[in-house]
Amino acid sequence: MAQAEFDVLGIGNAIVDVLARSEDAFLGEHGLAKGSMTLIDAAQADALYDRMGPGVEVSGGSVANSIAGVASLGGRAAYIGKVRDDELGRIFAHDIRAAGVAFDTPPAADGPGTARCLILVTPDAQRTMSTYLGACTGLGPEDIDGERVAASAVTYLEGYLWDPPRAKEAFRVAMDAAHAAGRRVALTLSDSFCVERHRDEFLELVDGRVDVLFANEAEIRALYRTDLEAAVAAVRGRCEIAVVTRSAEGCLVVTRDAVAEVPAKRVEHVVDTTGAGDLFAAGFLHGLTRGAPLADCARIGAVAAAEVISHYGARPETPLRDLAGSPAT
Repeated sequence: MAQAEFDVLGIGNAIVDVLARSEDAFLGEHGLAKGSMTLIDAAQADALYDRMGPGVEVSGGSVANSIAGVASLGGRAAYIGKVRDDELGRIFAHDIRAAGVAFDTPPAADGPGTARCLILVTPDAQRTMSTYLGACTGLGPEDIDGERVAASAVTYLEGYLWDPPRAKEAFRVAMDAAHAAGRRVALTLSDSFCVERHRDEFLELVDGRVDVLFANEAEIRALYRTDLEAAVAAVRGRCEIAVVTRSAEGCLVVTRDAVAEVPAKRVEHVVDTTGAGDLFAAGFLHGLTRGAPLADCARIGAVAAAEVISHYGARPETPLRDLAGSPAT
């Protein structure tokens, strides 16, 4: 097999985040389930934005955040995602390229605007997201660069892509191209509500088309509709590696042979949990592509997650390579 040009290629929803502080009462007034991600249309996005407090605009999107994290760790990273040729689309493209990520997906010339995610951060640092997918829904199989997929050690996909039908088709094309080239496919389940929407299809993916699975406790429980212990037992051996994140309790790394518990990195003051899982995945995948032991992969993930929850926004502010060190191989 030829050496990979990129360590990780991410394919996901290219989104610009708008973050604002919020009280729990505001969530209740607008019928928002705390800690969830809800899909909204353009009119709902405009109405909620008008009622939010002062916001900060930063480029986001779950897998895009992960890929920016890989680059911050010193990895070779690339990204595929759809934006519109509008102001937010230009912001997104500039930010991800400035992070050191190869991003060449042509912007849409017409149709819905660039996606945005309105993120309300409550005093306990939990984030509640309302997402207008906009141009993301235009991602299709024609946007998948098969040569770039084949040149990437891992192709990393987000569960949210399973919502738009054409993106789902693109998802399948990318998985086939990766496996045809002898590369790994990684998937994040993204959100427990997303799992509920597509549970049967996700189960099929985990059983045969995904090599590395990322899920938090709520997502893995939703996938197998049982408690954590039984869910971990159910996923064991279904894919090469399953990683279950548990916030401050660290994570479980599940393989056919073992279940390893790896602690989280302690953070003095948690400011905003947005991006914690995304950056954990970045660290884990960076270690994996460097051939590090799985426990060390999880340690790097914990360091990356700890950095991002210490400030607002879902992208690293401190170069992660300075914090994580070189993975042991």
